[in-house]
Amino acid sequence: MNKKHFDKSVLLSGWVHKKRDHGNLLFIDLRDNFGVTQCIIDKNNINFSRLEKIPLETVIKVEGIVLKRSNETINKDIPTGEIEINVHSFEVLGKTRELPLPVFSDQEYAEEIRLKYRFLDLRRKKIHNNIILRSKVISFIRKEMEKLGFNEFQTPILTSSSPEGARDFLVPSRLNPGKFYALPQAPQQFKQLIMISGFDKYFQIAPCFRDEDARADRSPGEFYQLDIEMSFVEQDDVFDVVEKLMVNLFKNFSEKNIMFEKFPRIPFEESMSKYATDKPDLRNPLLIYDISEIFKRDDVKFEIFKKLIKSDSLVKAIITKKTNSKPRSFFDNIDKWAKDQGWNGLAYFTIEKDDNEKLIGKGPVGKFFSEMALQEIMKITNADIGDSIFMSCSKKSDIYEIMSKSRDKIAQDLEIIDKNSFAFCWITDFPIFELDKETSRINFSHNPFSMPQGDPNNLDLSKPLELKAYQYDIVCNGVELSSGAIRNHIPDLMYKLFEIAGYSKKAVDEKFSGMINALSYGAPPHGGIAPGIDRIVMLLANEKNIREVTMFPMNQNAQDLMMNAPSEISESQLKELSLKSLNKKN
Repeated sequence: MNKKHFDKSVLLSGWVHKKRDHGNLLFIDLRDNFGVTQCIIDKNNINFSRLEKIPLETVIKVEGIVLKRSNETINKDIPTGEIEINVHSFEVLGKTRELPLPVFSDQEYAEEIRLKYRFLDLRRKKIHNNIILRSKVISFIRKEMEKLGFNEFQTPILTSSSPEGARDFLVPSRLNPGKFYALPQAPQQFKQLIMISGFDKYFQIAPCFRDEDARADRSPGEFYQLDIEMSFVEQDDVFDVVEKLMVNLFKNFSEKNIMFEKFPRIPFEESMSKYATDKPDLRNPLLIYDISEIFKRDDVKFEIFKKLIKSDSLVKAIITKKTNSKPRSFFDNIDKWAKDQGWNGLAYFTIEKDDNEKLIGKGPVGKFFSEMALQEIMKITNADIGDSIFMSCSKKSDIYEIMSKSRDKIAQDLEIIDKNSFAFCWITDFPIFELDKETSRINFSHNPFSMPQGDPNNLDLSKPLELKAYQYDIVCNGVELSSGAIRNHIPDLMYKLFEIAGYSKKAVDEKFSGMINALSYGAPPHGGIAPGIDRIVMLLANEKNIREVTMFPMNQNAQDLMMNAPSEISESQLKELSLKSLNKKN
């Protein structure tokens, strides 16, 4: 409703959002899905006193005349800001009880209350808009995928359990006592089967179910992903489709800059070396360097690090440019932050020159480095006079987490992260296998159905931990949106790779019978990816918690407080499913 409706008689329904009583005049903001409209009623109106007492969030229908607001009362921030409705009469359509949380405010409120009364929480402006954004994003994606020649197909929800990945949600079968379906962790096998069936481009906004612990960027229970698969493709073909989609999507729903429209491709090992993570935020310009060799020099007297280096620890460093003018408190605060994380802090010094133009390290540990050692550090790290160096020494199993978090913290304190941009990248060349240090067993490190790099007919399997796969992740602003891969479509090669991970041919045939059987009847080369819808919307809405872009999320304990799920079921239901309940002992 806007100025086109001046002097017209209208009916408008919605929730009583706010009330402002000016004595002789009552102002009511009436809210519906599209926004807020200001309504006024004069004290002389017979409905004044009744409307004055009505509680917030009561659903009403008003009848009145659309009036033009005076210039000084126009609200340019809302579409209805130039008009108001002079109420002649109203009708209560839905009464309300006392509210457990305010709707007219987006202030933080206890998660338990928000989730128990989610239907009220969703009326609040910010989260209401987030859910509308989510709907529009999904609609846009569907249209774009169709433009790119993809067909949308639905895959089964009741399927078989998979030995790989997270825990399954299991569903007992009434007609097959003692047997269970699993809810799909992803449509992985089905979308490959679609390619084997002769369809060349598939997509689906797919529900996925994983019995995982909650995190800020991961819902417990269920989530949605844009599932994509393509036939007769190589890695570059998948990249081209996804890059076009993401650029168009983020340009359409955000005014932020897209830093790279052709996404950088960073091999996994390079990403770990430069950023100490396989989910780098490229808006952050800081890099990480390995300076372990420096501490083997006789002219370096930093004995703590020198001893640790001899026990297979690494020294990693972060260079901050032109920070010699920063106060001591800047450096000490970062060191204190590192200690608060449970680490030994971050050693630091600044590279400067003394009065004789000699290189010196200024700071708590700078005195332990000779001029030649400083020159070598500058060569390795591309540091200049006036730059500062933060260092940490730890085992390889710990050093990456320390340096990744330190890189983020230092950049935040320096305010050098470009918050007005989206920085996409591909992380590529993941190893197929990894070693479980506790069991010494070789496991798949990523998707077990991925194609190894190299000639599949002459692949050297004698050093499995050195094998790379056509596996890739897409990352934006430090958030992993998805993993993907070119699939292994050769049954004989699949058996060999699974054997390395401890699976016999018989076990593969039993666990992946549908897949391995289908691959034996002429399978095309194929590959795909599945970006997470929830995380895409999180980025576009500038939210840090996935709960803020999910309509009906569970809490941290995977409970739906609003619907009281999970819940116990009756003995008759258990009997029908051939089940017994084992109650936990106190």
